[in-house]
Amino acid sequence: MADLIRRGTPADVDAITDLTMLAYSKWLALIGYEPLPMLADYAVAIREHRFDLLEVDGQLAALIETELRDDDLLVVNVAVSPDAQKRGHGRRLMALAEQIATEAGRSTLRLYTNERFEENIRLYASLRYAHERLETRANGARVVHMVKRMGSSLTTSGPYDRSGDRDQS
Repeated sequence: MADLIRRGTPADVDAITDLTMLAYSKWLALIGYEPLPMLADYAVAIREHRFDLLEVDGQLAALIETELRDDDLLVVNVAVSPDAQKRGHGRRLMALAEQIATEAGRSTLRLYTNERFEENIRLYASLRYAHERLETRANGARVVHMVKRMGSSLTTSGPYDRSGDRDQS
């Protein structure tokens, strides 16, 4: 069976939650608390954001959660199952985020990650994301905000298909 990327639906909430918990559990010992994606309510998030799920042999291997905003596309979460890491799934989903942004007429992508997630920061830098700013949160977490500005040949009329999401107007 081939790899498949499909849109997430409310029926996927449990699988999204389970994958996110597995993917982020490796960071618990490093930072001493649950990263933000482990605290999210995915029953709410699936209505507010777009989820694209990457399945390998019928099993959820990775996901990307994005939020289309007025001036950019925010990559909220990228999670790859521990047993599916180092296979290019994260890069593939980040390329999909660029496609989503382009189709929605956005030339800017943003994301943020914990300053201590050095391998993630290296990955994003290799994908041409630049350090935008450093934020210190109330819990002491230091969050690196990164930005990528793409070329100017964008489609401005492409729809951001939010089927399955709640109306944001």
